[in-house]
Amino acid sequence: MINKELVTKLVEERIANTDLFWVSIDIRANNLIRIVLDGDQGVSINQCISVSRNVEHNLDREIEDFSLEVTSFGLSLAFVLERQYLKYINKMVEVLRIDDKKVVGKLLSYSPEALELELELSKKQIKAGVEAKLRIEFSDIKEVKSVISFK
Repeated sequence: MINKELVTKLVEERIANTDLFWVSIDIRANNLIRIVLDGDQGVSINQCISVSRNVEHNLDREIEDFSLEVTSFGLSLAFVLERQYLKYINKMVEVLRIDDKKVVGKLLSYSPEALELELELSKKQIKAGVEAKLRIEFSDIKEVKSVISFK
């Protein structure tokens, strides 16, 4: 089986001194290497290609064959790392709570204990006195994702 530490070293070598970071590096039993990248300013296809080439050129298919996928973190995926939360400060996120209720709002702050959101309230909610700011403890959160806004 392909050595995960070696693959991780090769990825980190290529993304050093950039705003890129790896979200996950998985190696499956059939030697499928799957690398998911993210970056503070997003990830370009050329950056994925660069990481892919560095890994591929430093592993020997003659010794052990493998398949390689290098992708960027998708908008439909839940956040995994603290750095992803920090990247989305002042941007819209969707929080799925453990009671399966969804909350959408602008991420105002992140701490390892909780998120603070600013909700977009309707006129009816404003008249009813609903608070625009909401703190959600991580113990009440199932997952958090980014929201695409076309405004």
